[in-house]
Amino acid sequence: MELNTVLQSTYTCRYYRDKTIEEPKLKRVLDAARWGPSGGNRQPVSLVVIRDQKKKLALQELYLPLWEPYVKGVEEGDIKISARDSNMLRDADHFARNIAKIPVLIKVCARLGDVHPTDTNLDRLSIVGGASIYPAVQNILLAARSENLGSALTTLLCAVEPEVKKLLEIPEDVSTAAMITLGYPLKDFPKKLNRKPIEEMCWGENYGKKVF
Repeated sequence: MELNTVLQSTYTCRYYRDKTIEEPKLKRVLDAARWGPSGGNRQPVSLVVIRDQKKKLALQELYLPLWEPYVKGVEEGDIKISARDSNMLRDADHFARNIAKIPVLIKVCARLGDVHPTDTNLDRLSIVGGASIYPAVQNILLAARSENLGSALTTLLCAVEPEVKKLLEIPEDVSTAAMITLGYPLKDFPKKLNRKPIEEMCWGENYGKKVF
């Protein structure tokens, strides 16, 4: 599949078919993660692949209490969303309530001792450490698309990391970074995603100065 096609049609899949992913295909998708760059080539990322129904259900049960307050806030009018966001909310709610039915869940982990953020002394949230983790995640998402598999990335379960670590027997010195869902999509892939134009996100020499 041509690279631009993969890049422009890798979307968040929230509806999946009840179809098992073939082992060779799954292995190819997972293998893409190890080619993601990391600081000092320390390769901190590890993956827990979950197909056991009881564990998937346990993760869904941890996910829902984190998700449902947002839905309640929208329903009660405390959180205002647009009509377009209302459709996304419907899809995301379906996703949250059907996680256990998705063929494969991938828990992305990282050994923080192998991550070297350079922005911890700034008066803001540190974000640099993610540069050694999320390239591997993006590789999985793109590899899944090239195999005609749908995927979704969520970090919500990181809020209950102790419970997730206990469920999946993740070592003390390893942290959770995200969860990826994987399966054959129920709907067709989009031809092209809705994204803002390059002119609204790319600047020349100084921030805000047009480059094109």
